[in-house]
Amino acid sequence: MMKKLFIYAAIAAAAMGGMTSCSDFLNVQPAGKVSEPDFLTQAGVTQLMTGMYATLHDYTGNDYWQSLSNYVYGDIMGGSANKGSNFTDQPDFTSLETYTFATDNSYLNNKWRSCYNGVFMANNVINVANKGEEANALSTIAGESKDFLTETIAQARFFRGFWHFEAVRIFGAAVPYITDQDLAESVNPQVSNVDESGNYIYIWDKIAEDFQYAYDNLPDTWSVDKGRANKWAAAAFLAKLRIYQSSPYNGTNGTSNHWAEAKAILEDIMANGKDNNGTKYQLAENYEKLYLAGESDWTGESVFDIQMAIAGTQVNTNAINGAPHVGFQGALGTGGWGFYQPSYELVNSHIVNEAGLPEMNNAYQNAAPLTTIDDASVPHTDLTVYTDPRLDFTVGRFNVPYWDWSIPTTISGWIRELSNGGPYLHKKNIPRKADQGSLSVSTQSASSAKNFHLIRYADVLLWYAETLIETGKPQEAGQYINQIRERAAKAYVHAADEAMVEIPSSYVFDNKISGTQGTNAAANYRIGLYPPSQFATKESATKALRWERKIEMALEGHRWFDLVRWGIAADELNNFLSYESKYLGKYLNKYYNPKWATLPIPQKQIQLMNGVLVQNENWK
Repeated sequence: MMKKLFIYAAIAAAAMGGMTSCSDFLNVQPAGKVSEPDFLTQAGVTQLMTGMYATLHDYTGNDYWQSLSNYVYGDIMGGSANKGSNFTDQPDFTSLETYTFATDNSYLNNKWRSCYNGVFMANNVINVANKGEEANALSTIAGESKDFLTETIAQARFFRGFWHFEAVRIFGAAVPYITDQDLAESVNPQVSNVDESGNYIYIWDKIAEDFQYAYDNLPDTWSVDKGRANKWAAAAFLAKLRIYQSSPYNGTNGTSNHWAEAKAILEDIMANGKDNNGTKYQLAENYEKLYLAGESDWTGESVFDIQMAIAGTQVNTNAINGAPHVGFQGALGTGGWGFYQPSYELVNSHIVNEAGLPEMNNAYQNAAPLTTIDDASVPHTDLTVYTDPRLDFTVGRFNVPYWDWSIPTTISGWIRELSNGGPYLHKKNIPRKADQGSLSVSTQSASSAKNFHLIRYADVLLWYAETLIETGKPQEAGQYINQIRERAAKAYVHAADEAMVEIPSSYVFDNKISGTQGTNAAANYRIGLYPPSQFATKESATKALRWERKIEMALEGHRWFDLVRWGIAADELNNFLSYESKYLGKYLNKYYNPKWATLPIPQKQIQLMNGVLVQNENWK
């Protein structure tokens, strides 16, 4: 089965010696050191490929802060969440949160290593598969739609593109691009990010070539091992890459205009894309279903997921954010360190007006925080304020049912330090109590079988709306953004007692789309559609597009990446600092530099490269 194949991949990779690259990315060991002839077969290459997929779960030394959830970068650096825990815990984390980091930050160094470990594993598969072809004619073995060799190379090139793109999103597009030939020629490839004249080499197009090869050569679907990347996942990443490449940034990231190309790729995905069950891509039935174990994987919305499982040989396979790191202090029956708390700013962003539309002109920041703390450190949540119903699927609020666990009423067991993290709880990727079944009490509270969505169909629709806006058709973008809002209107959190039995309440769901009111709501909710006038101009359409990504994708690791590619990070994050510092003193007098559209290449890596690697323009 697919999940089992990838769950135990880390063990297989360690046995091969492939994981030795998880120190510094230059200090790798070639496959040949571990009885290379044993891997020059279909079975051997498949084993190496399993290790390559395992890099999706590979957190060096259990360093979950570099995981692909990107909660450190996308959410906490993006202002959607606070670090939580206490101020002195993990000082390098605190420096990222408060924008006081420098080039020697250990988190950045570990993220760099993780990216290039993934590149190494992909190149290793390509090299061994090509040698296997020479020795055993792997191209004569049938694949899913082409031959085994071609589909293996396509998967490896997908992963090579994926990990280079991850490095680009953090450190900018002037980073080393490592090929399989580089690895074959040297166990310590000294690949520069500048040319002989000292000009930066931007690697956007090299990554695009990898994704394009995967798009052209991967099958539509896989009949077995369904967590594999198919051609539509490759297409989505290619479109995402081209959108990033076309976005403003700040002029120092090698940008160019590929909006029309991205639009065409997305149209192909929307017309023909399907998941590995053969289901045509579509939005999940409702927003809640995206975060239910056993239901979230095959709704038709998952374009590419990190496969998770509730049980396995290591916690990496069932807790993308690190169960002990983000688990609560005891409220769910197990311990945790209490990182990752949604921000006041994110929660108030869900406040809506009489039409069920967001307060996009910062009016939400003039409202009182939806949860206040009394002198006895007891949180009190104002549930009468109307909010977007997605709020309570995304965020845990006091006096609102927290999945099927309980109803938080006091901070005991839930929050480690109110003055550092605030009164809100992350929720999307925490499992329900029922998900854990008869597992032992030692199971981590954040362990879950629900996959982590790296790209879902809502991304595709919102990206497509963005390409329409950027290619002069803002009026057409509204229908795709409103599809997301229509889906958001199909579920809301119901009031319940301590036994999680639904009970009558005075709160309602005011559905402006259908003209109906849902009863027994846990709080007052309301949602409506944007009117056509919202999309009359590029400026107003862009505002709606960006706001919808903020709410729809909240706490999924995207916010900071969106802000920097749009070129608005400094404005938005300095506004966040001004607002959040009213409640959390650690943000007072902090500042986000407009140049920080890219983070610094780790100083340690520059030193290891002996002058071959040059710091990016924004951090010189």
